Amino acid sequence: MQNNKTHHNEILHILAKVIKSRKQGDPETSYVASLNHKGLDTILKKIGEEATETVIAAKDGDPEQVIYETADLWFHTLVMLDNLDLDPQAVLEELERRFGQSGIEEKAGRRK
Repeated sequence: MQNNKTHHNEILHILAKVIKSRKQGDPETSYVASLNHKGLDTILKKIGEEATETVIAAKDGDPEQVIYETADLWFHTLVMLDNLDLDPQAVLEELERRFGQSGIEEKAGRRK
């Protein structure tokens, strides 16, 4: 079995593959399939709900709840990316591109 560090570094990619494999599944037995069956608006609504729950957990100062809600937010964001046929690797590459650049510089350089 792989060590935990390797596993943690790959979990995003593994989860993205699982989400993709369940996308066309039975909406009665797969949460991912049910979200995709209901459409993008439902997925986006879930992301909004999870973002709000993450903010509330952070405001409450409960580290375990922040982690739990952030995991939900990331999961639903991966479902959205897959629904839009976008690879999470593109997001990781964008984050990597920003290394060494201040947030102020990055924001100033955005396309409007």
